[in-house]
Amino acid sequence: MFYRINEKTNLRMNTILNNLPKEAKDKHIENKKYFDKLKKKTPKNLDYIMEDLHIAEFKKTDCLKCANCCKTTGPLFTDADIERVSKYLRQKPKKFIEQYLRIDEDRDYVLQSVPCTFLDKENACLIYDVRPKACREFPHTDRKKFQQITDLTLKNVAICPAAFNIVEEMKKKLIL
Repeated sequence: MFYRINEKTNLRMNTILNNLPKEAKDKHIENKKYFDKLKKKTPKNLDYIMEDLHIAEFKKTDCLKCANCCKTTGPLFTDADIERVSKYLRQKPKKFIEQYLRIDEDRDYVLQSVPCTFLDKENACLIYDVRPKACREFPHTDRKKFQQITDLTLKNVAICPAAFNIVEEMKKKLIL
């Protein structure tokens, strides 16, 4: 099943997002095997293929209709992210950390809770221009050396309908 995020109704989006975890789970073993093969025999043009698939999908995808990543997961905040966002909010980094972040089990700074504190009612990001690197790059499907982040991609297909579509297209275009 392919998901298109540019539907006009919230009902349709809710249906997509409700079905996505099951669809991703049903494809998990297939995708894991595919990515294991990809790591063993990585095509030289993989990054170009992924960039093309990413661009094509995001021409059809309106993240503001979805924002599931912001609603269900929290980004990792690097020191540079903390400096940039706290400056934007006119806070000292220490105050920003106390107010919005916690340290997770991997010793990384993450949001204290989800949905994201900076997500408004229209699914827009209140700190969009200075958002964390993890947010800017999500779902990471156009990242260089894509074969190195396949574990992350397996997680992201259950969160992001666009990532799900990109992986499905990838399997069609790049038969291993």
